[in-house]
Amino acid sequence: MKYKQLANDIIKHVGGTENVNNVVHCVTRLRFQLKDEGQADTDALKNMDGVVTITQSGGQYQVVIGNHVPDVYQAVVEVGGFQKQDTKEQDDQSDKKVFDKLIDIISGIFAPILGVLAASGMIKGFNAFFHAIGLYTEESGTYQILQAVGDGLFHFFPIFIGMTAMKKFNGNQLVGMAIGAALTYPALTGLTEGDPQYTLFSGTLFESPIHITFLGIPVILMTYSSSVIPIILSAFVASRFEGWLKKVIPDVVKTFLVPFFTLLIIAPLTFLVIGPIATWLGTIIGSGTIWVFELSPILAGFLLGGLWQVFVMFGLHWGLVPIGLNNISVNGSDPILAYISATSLATTGVVLGVLVKTKQKQLKSLSIPAAISSVFGVSEPAIYGITLPLKKPFIITLITSAIGGAVMGLMGTRVYMLGGLGIFGIPSKIGPDGLDMGFWGGMIAMGLNVIVGFLLTYFFGGIGQKDREALGADAKQKQGAAEEDNHDIVSPMPGRALPLSEVPDEAFSTGQLGKGLAVDPSDGVVFAPASGEISVSFPSGHAVGITTDQGAELLIHVGLDTVQLNGDYFESHVKQGDRVEKGQKLIDFDIDNIRQSGYSVVTPVIVTNSGDFDELHMTKAEEINVGDYLMKAEAPDRA
Repeated sequence: MKYKQLANDIIKHVGGTENVNNVVHCVTRLRFQLKDEGQADTDALKNMDGVVTITQSGGQYQVVIGNHVPDVYQAVVEVGGFQKQDTKEQDDQSDKKVFDKLIDIISGIFAPILGVLAASGMIKGFNAFFHAIGLYTEESGTYQILQAVGDGLFHFFPIFIGMTAMKKFNGNQLVGMAIGAALTYPALTGLTEGDPQYTLFSGTLFESPIHITFLGIPVILMTYSSSVIPIILSAFVASRFEGWLKKVIPDVVKTFLVPFFTLLIIAPLTFLVIGPIATWLGTIIGSGTIWVFELSPILAGFLLGGLWQVFVMFGLHWGLVPIGLNNISVNGSDPILAYISATSLATTGVVLGVLVKTKQKQLKSLSIPAAISSVFGVSEPAIYGITLPLKKPFIITLITSAIGGAVMGLMGTRVYMLGGLGIFGIPSKIGPDGLDMGFWGGMIAMGLNVIVGFLLTYFFGGIGQKDREALGADAKQKQGAAEEDNHDIVSPMPGRALPLSEVPDEAFSTGQLGKGLAVDPSDGVVFAPASGEISVSFPSGHAVGITTDQGAELLIHVGLDTVQLNGDYFESHVKQGDRVEKGQKLIDFDIDNIRQSGYSVVTPVIVTNSGDFDELHMTKAEEINVGDYLMKAEAPDRA
């Protein structure tokens, strides 16, 4: 373990494990709750290699580490035998809204698999397309192999969902896969072809033929291939049962007895109870969804198409994706994922309108790659870099998408598999009847979205001086420079610029975490000060790290000691690994409530690897706005 010795030394000098009530970490520091802070050797800790400094505030003994604090925290937890938790988890999870929990669970289960799921759907869709145009027949080897590649994941979907669901529920992922494999076991699925022994619930919605029993108990065999809900519920129950087993089974035999009893109990329970109930629930949801959409498919398409990008921005789309997948499993097709499929093409048209209309060079250079990526379904660069900051183009995107959704509702467009995004989603609209009206409705909607989006933006997009300023295009002109330099780091928020020496926190004011400036903000929004990748996104939302395209490692820390708010009054819009463009919104925070809670909102913006640069030039302006020049990291001359 890389930081084992450092962890041992830290624990020793805070008074040993017996003096620690709790330890968590934020972006830069370990935060200990000690029984007696007098037992901690502060001088020894300050002089340790790997420790930046020590601060004591808010009942916490804070050991400032720097950017690698998550790794040191992991070592401290393992060496000290402490219970691992992140700052957000300190808050009582029961306070979290039920809807937020549900969205978090769904996204955690489906996000890891969406890439391969879309890839499989694309292969299956293109195979259907090539068959529809007569390139080859269903009997050909080419068709059979491509169908196996494309359909394999869908057929054994419970195995994959079993893995991701168990991971989300903190269970053994292989146990989840084993339960999913049992649900799709070919020998069991083939038993439904014979005559049943008898029938349960005859004459009702739940009428079920019984082909086999388990210990004398009738088993209602269902078709679990491509299903979603049964394995998720089974994984949830299995994870809870597994957790209980870990407490009662001795450590020496846990490795094999925990999965043994979990599978032995939960797998039959799934066949007997969980699976049938979940399948009936899925059928009801699927039938209910289709019934609602068939009441007015045009209105449904208009609303879904028009609101989809708003749903995506707030993460609400995760509530609709599994419903769409369930509809495909239960009914063979789904309107939800169809109605939203042309949205990225609307974005393409709008961005092309901006490209043609604007005379601003930076905006033109942003528009070309954004339009290309939107064609293939990746519209985030266009949304956050162009349409949303310009406002009117974003509104036009929503209007255009609504029109496209209404057209597909009118012509009965559906998807028959989860396919790719943008133009790659075209084959997913090919049904059993080939290229029908629904398919052509989807093509018409996509074409309309590009054309209408372009025309509305060109004539009504309002691409003017004010809009260019919204993108930060004129930040350099305000500083008297003739041309923008990509190495510039601009202000992430409006307010008053302060030297770090005026920040009332030793870790920042002494420059031990890096050089930079601070901003006393006048508005509760943080925008990206440079383009790059999110390197740190803390669950509490109070801080974010960005590695810029020029190699500067930035840390934006909203307020001082605000991690103790446990995420209250903060809303983060990014996660670690995300690509962000300069000017993209990162965090919303409630200035008034944070101040009323007794915390400073002064926000250090520091270059944590400032030692890698020859010099850091700072703005001399006192009052700054979003996008104004803040600092510039001058790289060393390698010539």
